[in-house]
Amino acid sequence: MSHSIKPAEVSLPLKRGEVPPQGAEGGLHITIYCASSSKLRPSYVEAAAELGRLIAQRGHTLINGAGTMGLMGASTDACIAEGGRTIGVIPQFMVDEGWEHRGMSELIVTRDMHERKARLTEMADAIVVLPGGLGTLDELFDAVTLKQLGVFLKPIVILNTDGFYDRLLEHIEYAMEEQMLRIEHASAWCVARTPEEALHLCETTPEFRSDIRKIAKI
Repeated sequence: MSHSIKPAEVSLPLKRGEVPPQGAEGGLHITIYCASSSKLRPSYVEAAAELGRLIAQRGHTLINGAGTMGLMGASTDACIAEGGRTIGVIPQFMVDEGWEHRGMSELIVTRDMHERKARLTEMADAIVVLPGGLGTLDELFDAVTLKQLGVFLKPIVILNTDGFYDRLLEHIEYAMEEQMLRIEHASAWCVARTPEEALHLCETTPEFRSDIRKIAKI
């Protein structure tokens, strides 16, 4: 059973390509996957904070794992400082440890990590993946896998700050060369170099092809 401190409110998403005016209500729900470590390169933290500010300024809602540290905390704090709306999704055991960000507009408490990851994806009109460790990579590949199976069709944007994901993207290209991945799935994600570009891609990238599951079964 999921314990929600406050039931999730549903906002009507914009049509793809439609950009809301600054401060408008009813913007996109943008889920951010990112590192929660506090020992990070300053440029990663700055990019996360800038993304949080832009999400607030563009009238969108920031959704993340409700942590207080690292890129998670930086994006949340910056969004809140700009008057933005934030939703945190966190498992009960982390709340028991006192790890939750208590300044978020809404906090959803789940039974476990699996339910948390599912909620973060289900609530998203778009996903942005910032630099992160194993948890972030798990979330990224889970979302991409759901997309190639036609379960999740919304934009997935990799924010490649300082080339953090260069080697990973190179390996994915190699996997395609070895026919471990289909070339059709290469468009399941976008890559951005700056927070501004990442948000623009969230706002303008169309949903993925709805017939992709036919390719997955071949």
